[in-house]
Amino acid sequence: MPIKFDQQNKIFHLYNDKFSYIIQVAKTGHLLHLYWGKKVNPDLDYTHLLRKETRDENLKGEAENEFLLDNIPQEYPAYGHSDFRQPAYQVELADGSRVSNLKYNGHQIKTGKDQLKGLPATYVEADKEADSLIINLFDEVAELKVELVYSIYNEYNAITRSAKFINQSDKKIELKRAFSMSVDFADSNFDLITTSGSWSRENHIKRRSLISGMQSVESTRGASSAQHNPFMMLARKNTDENQGEVYGFSFVYSGNFFAGVQVNTFDKARALMGINHFDFNWLLKSEESFQTPEVVMSYSDSGLNDLSQIYHKLYRERLVRGKFRDKERPVLINNWEATYFDFNEDKILEIAKTAADLDLELFVLDDGWFGNRNDDTTSLGDWFVDQAKLPNGLAPLAEKINNLGLKFGLWFEPEMISPASKLYQEYPDWCIHVESRTRTLARTQLVLDLSRKEVREKILEMLTNILSSANIAYVKWDMNRNMTEIGSAKLDSERQQELAHRYILGLYEILEELRNRFPEILFESCASGGGRFDPGMLYYMPQTWTSDNTDAVERLKIQYGTSFIYPLSSIGAHVSAVPNHQLARVTPLKTRAETAFFGNFGYELDLSDLSKKEKKQVKEQVKFYKNKRKLIQQGKFYRLLSPFSNNGDTAWMVVSENKDQALVGYYKVLAEPNAPFRRLKLKGLDPNAIYQFNKNEKLYGGDELMYIGIDLPKQFNGAQPDGTVFKGDFQSKIWEFKIIK
Repeated sequence: MPIKFDQQNKIFHLYNDKFSYIIQVAKTGHLLHLYWGKKVNPDLDYTHLLRKETRDENLKGEAENEFLLDNIPQEYPAYGHSDFRQPAYQVELADGSRVSNLKYNGHQIKTGKDQLKGLPATYVEADKEADSLIINLFDEVAELKVELVYSIYNEYNAITRSAKFINQSDKKIELKRAFSMSVDFADSNFDLITTSGSWSRENHIKRRSLISGMQSVESTRGASSAQHNPFMMLARKNTDENQGEVYGFSFVYSGNFFAGVQVNTFDKARALMGINHFDFNWLLKSEESFQTPEVVMSYSDSGLNDLSQIYHKLYRERLVRGKFRDKERPVLINNWEATYFDFNEDKILEIAKTAADLDLELFVLDDGWFGNRNDDTTSLGDWFVDQAKLPNGLAPLAEKINNLGLKFGLWFEPEMISPASKLYQEYPDWCIHVESRTRTLARTQLVLDLSRKEVREKILEMLTNILSSANIAYVKWDMNRNMTEIGSAKLDSERQQELAHRYILGLYEILEELRNRFPEILFESCASGGGRFDPGMLYYMPQTWTSDNTDAVERLKIQYGTSFIYPLSSIGAHVSAVPNHQLARVTPLKTRAETAFFGNFGYELDLSDLSKKEKKQVKEQVKFYKNKRKLIQQGKFYRLLSPFSNNGDTAWMVVSENKDQALVGYYKVLAEPNAPFRRLKLKGLDPNAIYQFNKNEKLYGGDELMYIGIDLPKQFNGAQPDGTVFKGDFQSKIWEFKIIK
């Protein structure tokens, strides 16, 4: 069992083959953090790692306290005593006091990993995969119990943390802050790496040095947001993709979050992550409890790419669930950018017929099929078929598409309501709102109050009716606006600040029930693209629409940044028309496809409008992807060149688990005149193997490919090629390698 407890020194040592995580119970009962990093001997004593001497002579603690807390590394720090750093939690008692003092009150070590009730989390398929430590803390004055839960995986190189608060008093307790984890480091010699952006510019990499004070990313929008992903890395200064120490923190949650690092005056860093404490308050009456979501933490001494691969494998195999977890995902055609709201059954069948001829597998009918939905100002909440567009209904349309050899999928936005809808006219208080305040419209819609049982039941009823009415194999679940005027007509005044979290719990309840009712449906999440691309949603839906921006050049940055935490099997990537609808950029069809190959591949354009030559290209692209998708969706991903440097040039590759095949993508964003000759060094191959290149006779050693590299083609070195296909900007190249010896 990789959790040892030294009874004499009161030390917990959690470890696997890669790292150690060491906690000590102080004589005062406080829980102290001694070490997290590369694995050390679990049989030795590490009590000497704690330095207790006072660093601020203006503070003198009581004799029995043994030490002041302001410079002591703690495991779950409180507010109100001698630690002036940010706490992991804060409470307010019935008498108005806000001081708490949790102390050790026993523990339990067991095999396996329990699920969190009502919340997404990583899981195990056998108890032997992980071991768990539950440390009980208790505040005698408040009669507040807190269970800190740690689970360490044996094979996935990850440790998870969460906390459960239980009010064991006969008086109310208010939670003002309830983070899922806190870690104190012995120094602050790190760079903070996050992924940030906006709609159509999601998950751009941001790297900055830690300085004194608090540095953080967060969301207060009611969703994890396109602005900041609920994820951060702490990397040593010299750490790059391939070497150096790095720590990762990923929040398995889809709502408001906070992820930050505070550096104190003695250059020690404290990392914190959890539900955002801004506008948050949770009332605990006697015997009530509150469970925080899970944070997945990991460590690598082999660089950023290795840490990403840890998360990729864990999330692909032990976060995603159901039929589609290990199944290859279909190549789809989505009609949105082909038709927007302007379509009828004949047009849909025209696109579907072309898609079938080109060997695609799934047709997705996007927004506009329901209510009176001819633009985005109406009908959300009216989940019944628009007979003007589809006079025969969904079932005959699905059957016709199925008869072409395609599966049929459908778009929904179930969390929203339009003021111009029958549902709103019947239930105007079902939206999130504050009485006597303006109801701000965004995209001419409001957010349904999922904290209300009757709202959840109505959504389930409407969706079940639709999904049962036709042979629907896929659902794109969209969410196109964030919360404003956050209030509920149903919640008591003392619980209004619980709404944002109760909304997310309600969403999770709906998604879990739909998964149980329709296990054969492939669900894809979307929030105006990547506005809610987070581990919480992946628990219910195995893939996410990465961005509404389908421009191939911008997608290099978006997909590159997304890969810092999420596996390719979760990344939706489509080929769209040119000029691109977001940027008006014109890129070759070849480049658009070879960018989208590295994800869940599909098309979002009018296939019937393509030229004969373009259709031939599409058919070849689909054939190629089908042949490689198992490798792409389940292989090990390596980032080789970053689009955030190198003049935008990008390179990445996927290697099979047994290293017998690899697929490399290289993207030249801007053409260069008379550029120098360059080589690209590959990663993850077998150095002792012989690889065949692109099915030609040319052979390469795995060692040569990794240590010497491959010469870039002349079109990427600024030379004038004989043909015209590679001329100009926005060019790409795919290499295939396969072991022959």
